[in-house]
Amino acid sequence: MSRYRSYINTAKAIIDQYKGQEPLAVFLKQFFAADKKYGSKDRKQIASLCYHYFRVGFALANIDIEEKLLAATLFCEHHFSSLLEHIRPEWNSIIGESVHKKAELLNEAFNETKLFPFEEELSNGIDKKSFAMSFLQQPKLFLRLRPGHEKTVAAKLDAIGVVFKKINDYCLALANSTRIDEEIAIDKEAVVQDYNSQQVGEVIRPFVTIAKCPINVWDCCAASGGKSIMLYDINNQIQLTVSDIRPSILHNLHSRFKRAGITGYQSLVTDLETGKGKLAAGRHFNFIIADVPCTGSGTWARTPEQLYFFKKETIDGYVRRQQKIIGHVIPHLVSGGYLIYITCSVFKKENEDMVVQILKEPGIRLIEMKLLTGYDCFADTMFVAILKKD
Repeated sequence: MSRYRSYINTAKAIIDQYKGQEPLAVFLKQFFAADKKYGSKDRKQIASLCYHYFRVGFALANIDIEEKLLAATLFCEHHFSSLLEHIRPEWNSIIGESVHKKAELLNEAFNETKLFPFEEELSNGIDKKSFAMSFLQQPKLFLRLRPGHEKTVAAKLDAIGVVFKKINDYCLALANSTRIDEEIAIDKEAVVQDYNSQQVGEVIRPFVTIAKCPINVWDCCAASGGKSIMLYDINNQIQLTVSDIRPSILHNLHSRFKRAGITGYQSLVTDLETGKGKLAAGRHFNFIIADVPCTGSGTWARTPEQLYFFKKETIDGYVRRQQKIIGHVIPHLVSGGYLIYITCSVFKKENEDMVVQILKEPGIRLIEMKLLTGYDCFADTMFVAILKKD
């Protein structure tokens, strides 16, 4: 048996075992750890086959799994494939062609309308076809260059021959598989942060810089602190409080803040769905950043297995969580203060419809809301709304 047939068989075994209960990357790591016979090139090829399978999802539902793995490789790759060259060389000859041209090979087997089967749930302003087709490609790795390190990071990448594209003065785009942590001081010199996550900062920037006195900021769903580091880089005079429900991820945040040189902040573990561990009633903030738990559907081009196993009714569960969180944080917003509502979702119920719900809170009005589409720039799709308390 050729190694390429072995790759196919191993990918089939993985897909048969994988049920979507953990990220595919975690499952693959455990799978390969349990069987040491696979070298790094083998692991990379097998992992790619699995990811290709989930990228095409239900658009190739009517062919067997081996045929689907080969067809998925054709649709998701755009340069010479050694696997296709050995198994389907006639397919490899058109690997650089359009999706339409590739689909002609399969007659009616490829149904692009099934790439994203939840179109009716999408936020306004999303080009449905472009968004669906974006699942066939892995988004880029984006770096946000921290103040004072813009030239240093670019020079280091040039020195080691890393290919990158300069998006603007502080953002670089690289191939997703690029390893840069040995050369770049992550969080000190540059932050790994999606382009549209960075653009959220640009939407917020005018409001964070307008005040002449220190601003009290509460990053209430802080996770590992990426948004907080970005806000600090916009205005290093902010007085920062961070919270999350997960002690382990706050531990990660503390490590990142140390590397980033951020000190003097406050942190706490809090469950904002139930209100347990919430701030004292007297604590108030000029800014509350609510990057709320959501479906994460705007990031699924990075993790296509999540789309494959997704159930539409899950959206309503996230909406209920979001409503509870916002209900618990608004009382801590000062008069004249701003609530920044953020998701990495493409679903209207989590985005525009949630803003409608927030506006039912007394004294809250909408300043701006924006959908940041990523399918046209190999990035995630995000939603941000800026609301003010009168």
